[in-house]
Amino acid sequence: MPRPTVAQLTYGSVTVVCSALAMLLLSQASSTPGIAVITFAALGLGLLVALTVPLPQRAPEPVAEPAAKAPEDQIPVQRTVLTPDPATHQTHPSRPAHPVREPAGP
Repeated sequence: MPRPTVAQLTYGSVTVVCSALAMLLLSQASSTPGIAVITFAALGLGLLVALTVPLPQRAPEPVAEPAAKAPEDQIPVQRTVLTPDPATHQTHPSRPAHPVREPAGP
């Protein structure tokens, strides 16, 4: 049987204390058999709550990846960087591709 988690211990303990206090105050029991019945009922309720707290899920095991090909089977590929042609590339449709040289004002 797995060990109880912190959440199970906490929820179970809080349930026992709160339910025992509530039942003792509501029933106003003063006899020993009445207090014993309330105590066992509170313990049973705490045990029930502790057992119904969901257990943490285990992380799935990683899937084994297929073995990589041997280096002699791989063919290296040359990487090329494509740059736009400055003669045909426009940055904005309203501006021409080449800067316009105009004389400065007066």
